[in-house]
Amino acid sequence: MRSVGYAHLRNRLAVSALPLKRPAVVQPVTRIGEIGRTLAVPQRQAPEEHDLLGHVLFALKHEGINLTILAQVLPHIPVEDFAAALHGSPNGVYLRKASFLRESFSGEQIPQASPVTGAYAPLFDPARYITRPGDRNPRWRIEFNGLGDLSYCACVERSPEVSALLEHDIIGRAREFIESLAPVMMDRAIQWAYLHETQDSFAIEKEAPTEDKSRRFIQLLRQAHERLPLTEDYLVQLQNAAISNPYDLAAAFRHEQNHLANGLQGAAGVSYVPPPPELCRELMEGLMRFANTAPQQVDPLVAAGIISFGFVFLHPFMDGNGRLSRFLIHHALCQSGALENGLLLPVSVAMKREERMYMETLQLFSRPVRDFWEVNWIDFDQYSFDFQGSDAIYRYWDATASVVFTCQMAKRALEVELREETVFLANYDAVYKAVDEKTDVRGSDLANLVMMCLSNGGVVSKNRRKQYLYRVPEPIFDLIEQTTQQVLFEQRAAMEEHLRGGSPVVDDA
Repeated sequence: MRSVGYAHLRNRLAVSALPLKRPAVVQPVTRIGEIGRTLAVPQRQAPEEHDLLGHVLFALKHEGINLTILAQVLPHIPVEDFAAALHGSPNGVYLRKASFLRESFSGEQIPQASPVTGAYAPLFDPARYITRPGDRNPRWRIEFNGLGDLSYCACVERSPEVSALLEHDIIGRAREFIESLAPVMMDRAIQWAYLHETQDSFAIEKEAPTEDKSRRFIQLLRQAHERLPLTEDYLVQLQNAAISNPYDLAAAFRHEQNHLANGLQGAAGVSYVPPPPELCRELMEGLMRFANTAPQQVDPLVAAGIISFGFVFLHPFMDGNGRLSRFLIHHALCQSGALENGLLLPVSVAMKREERMYMETLQLFSRPVRDFWEVNWIDFDQYSFDFQGSDAIYRYWDATASVVFTCQMAKRALEVELREETVFLANYDAVYKAVDEKTDVRGSDLANLVMMCLSNGGVVSKNRRKQYLYRVPEPIFDLIEQTTQQVLFEQRAAMEEHLRGGSPVVDDA
C-alpha cells in the first residue's frame, strides 16, 4: 500500500519521528476515512510521490499538526515550490500554515507575489487540539496557538477521553468537597493527603522516606502554594530539598548524560535516554516558559500533565526527577489558583495504586525514543551514548496520553483516595466517641484498636486481642467490634441512600 501525507514524508526522507497513530495509505475507497488504525485515502486524492509539498498540505488538512516531522521536512522543500504554489493560491490556509512553519524552521524567507489577506487562521485547529491564546504572524496571518512555542511545544488532541475528563471539572469538585467538610475534618483530611502523597511519591521510586525526608518533602508540597515561578535556581533548590544524599545534590541542570535502567545487563539495561545536556538545558527553558504562563491559559490539569511528564522526559537532574515531576503537578494547579487553603490532591497515592498504568504512559514516549540512541556498554555502569535522531523528537511531543493519565489520577485522588479517607476519619470519630463514653481505656490503646478494627472490616483480630490482653479487658474488644460494625452498617446504608439521590455520605458535623 502506498503511503500518503506524514507517513510518506517520514519514509521518503527518513526523518526521525515516533510511530504515527493513524498513518495515511492509499486504499480502494471512495472517500477519505479511518479504517482500523489507518487513514484510508482514495487514489485520486493522493499527491504524486515526488510532490513533497503536496504531501505536507495533505497532512495539514487531513492529519493535523505533527511538528516533529514538519520541522525536518519543510526545510528540504525548495522555496521555489512554495512560491509557485502561492502564485496560484496566495490565501490558501494550509499553504499559509506550511509557509509560516517553513520560514520559522529554516530562517529563509519565501517570496510572496502579493500580501496575504483575510482572517487570521490558527495553526492548531481548536476543534481538534487543546490550544491557548497565541502569537500572530502578520506576514502569513497565522496564529501560533500551540502549547508552548516553536522551540518546545507539546500537543494534546481533544479525544473523547480528554474531553470527558475535562468536562468532569475535577478541580471544581475537589474544592466543593473540601469546602463541604467541617473545619476540623478538612484539616485532618488535608494533613492525611500531605503525608500519604509524600510516602507514595517516594514509594514509586522504591524508597522508604525517613522522618526527615518526609518532613522536607511535605514542606516542599506546601511551598507549591507560594506560586513561585519556575527557574533553574528554584528547581535546583527543590531538587536539593527532595534529595538526602549529599553526593546527589545538584548545583544546576545536568552537564552529563544520564539514563534510566531496567535491571538488565549491558546496553539492553538502558530503557530510556533523555536529551543530551546542551539540548536538555535549552528545552528546559522552553518548558519553564510554558509552566509559568500556561496554568492560567488552559485547563490546569492539561498544563500539569504536560509540565510533569515533560520534566521527567527531559530529566534535567541526575537524581530526584521523578519526585519533582509529581511535585510539579501540584505546582501547576497552585499556579492556576485552582487549589487554595492548602488543598492538595494526593495524585501520587493514586499513581502508586496505578503504577503499571503510570509506567505504560511513560513508555509510550520513552520506548520509541530509545531506538534513536546507540548505546555501548563499556564497564560497570559506564556507557557511551550516541544520539542518531533529530532534536525535534524531544522538542515536539504528543502529550495526549500524559494529560489523560494526569486527569485520571486527579479524579481518583479526589473520588477514591480523599473521599475514602474522609469516610474513614468520620467512622473513626464515631466509633472512638461511642466506646470512650462507655469505657475507661487508655486513649492511645483505644485509638489503635479502633483504627485496626475499621481496617479489618469491623473485627479485632486474635493477634490484636493477644497483644492488648493485659491492657484492655476482654469485653471491650467485643464492644469495639459491635460499635464498629454498627457504624459501618450505617455508613453503607448512607452510601446506598446517597446513590439513590438522598443525603450526603459523610456527616461532617
